[in-house]
Amino acid sequence: MNQEAKKVANNLYGRVNMPAIERCRVSFCTDLEKSVLMSNFERRGWNQVGPDDEWNFYWASTQTCRNLFSVESGYRMNDNQMINHFPNHYELSRKDLLVKNIKRYRKELEREGNPLAEKAEVVLHGGQVVTRYVHLDFIPVTFVLPADYNMFVEEYRKSPQSTWIMKPCGKSQGTGIFLINKLSKLKKWSREAKTPFHPQLSKESYVISRYIDNPLLIGGKKFDLRLYVLVTSFRPLKAYLFQLGFCRFCTVKYDTSVTELDNMYVHLTNVSVQKHGGDYNNIHGGKMTVQNLRLYLEGTKGRAVTDKLFSAIQWLIVHSLKGVSSVMANDRHCFECYGYDIIIDNQLKPWLVEVNASPSLTSTTVNDRILKYKLIDNILSVVFPPDGVPDVRWNKLPSAEALGNFDLLIDEELLEKEEPSSSSGRGAKPNKAR
Repeated sequence: MNQEAKKVANNLYGRVNMPAIERCRVSFCTDLEKSVLMSNFERRGWNQVGPDDEWNFYWASTQTCRNLFSVESGYRMNDNQMINHFPNHYELSRKDLLVKNIKRYRKELEREGNPLAEKAEVVLHGGQVVTRYVHLDFIPVTFVLPADYNMFVEEYRKSPQSTWIMKPCGKSQGTGIFLINKLSKLKKWSREAKTPFHPQLSKESYVISRYIDNPLLIGGKKFDLRLYVLVTSFRPLKAYLFQLGFCRFCTVKYDTSVTELDNMYVHLTNVSVQKHGGDYNNIHGGKMTVQNLRLYLEGTKGRAVTDKLFSAIQWLIVHSLKGVSSVMANDRHCFECYGYDIIIDNQLKPWLVEVNASPSLTSTTVNDRILKYKLIDNILSVVFPPDGVPDVRWNKLPSAEALGNFDLLIDEELLEKEEPSSSSGRGAKPNKAR
C-alpha cells in the first residue's frame, strides 16, 4: 500500500494523529445534532469536525457505531479517541437477546451452585402456583417467537385467561406492539401479517411476555420508570445510576377489560404513543420525577417498603448488566448510557421491561430539556479524565465531584480491592456509595 493510500485508510473515520501539544482542544463529531448535545459540547469549547476529519470524541448513532467497528472498516481507534456505544450493545438492548442473556446468566449461576439462583414456589395474584427465582425474578416470563412458539403455547395453556404483550425485537417507541388474551388472536395476526408467522419463513422475531396486568397506579393511571444508567466498563463492571429519572404516564385510566385491550393509550407509556392522545398535556408531558414518586410512595406506603423497592430496582439493573458482561465487547474506547424502562406492580415489585441503547434526547417539555442537558453534562464529566481530554489509559475512577447527579451502582474493580477474599464478585450487592 503506498503512502497516499495509507493516509486515506487511516483517515476513513478521522484517526487522530496529532502531536500532544495540539490535543488541548477536543475535536468532536456527531450525527445526532440535538440541542442538549451541541450546547454541552460548545460550552466546553470543543471544535466540531466531520466524520472524515480528525476527531477525539464521537457521539454516534448505533448504526454509525456498528459501521465503525465492522470488520469491513478495518478501523482501529487510538488512545485519544472515545465513542458513546459498545460494539455489540444490542446484547442488552435487543429484546430477544436481553432475555436470552439473562436466562443464560441464571443458568450459569445455578450450575455454580450460587445462592443467587435459589428457586421457590410463589403464588401469582391470579392464584396460579409457579416456581420462580427468589433473587433474579425481574423479567416477566418471556418467549421469542417464532422459535419458542410451542413453549409459549404450553405456558399459555397453564393460565388461559392471562394477557400477553407482543413486541417486535428490533423496534422501539411502541412500534408494532399489541396485547393478546387468546391464542386465536395470535394465529389471526399471523395469517394477516406481511411476513407469515412461520418458524421456517419468518425473518422478524418477536418477544411475547406475560403482561404485568396488576401495575401500580397513581390517579388510576399506569406508568413506568425511565432511568438512565451509564456504563464505562463491562469487565470489570463499572456502572452509575442517574438520580434524575422520571415516570411516564398513560393519558387514559387503566382498564383491564377486553374492550380496552387494543387501546394503547391505556397500556403503553411511551411518549411517542401518548403524545398523539387527546388528553396529552404539553406542559408536563405526562411525566413525574423519580424524587416525587419516592415522596408519594413514602407518604402512602411507608419509607421501609419504598426503600426496599428502590434497592430492588438497583439490584435489577446491576444483575441485568452482569447478565451481559461476559458477552459484551469491552472496548476501552467505549462508554454507553442506557435508558432502562421499569414497571412497578401493585405489590411494589419492579419488572424490567426493556433497555434502550439510544434513549431519546428530544425535549418534550422545559423540565425535560433541563434534565437531559444535565444528563449529558454529567456523562461527559464521568467518562473524561480530569484534564478533559479523552485518554483510554485513564483508570476510569471519577472523583465524587465529577459524578454530579450520578450515583455509583457498582465498580467491581473497587469491590475487589475492598474485598480481596471474594474476588469473584458475582454475588456482590450494588454499592450505593458515591
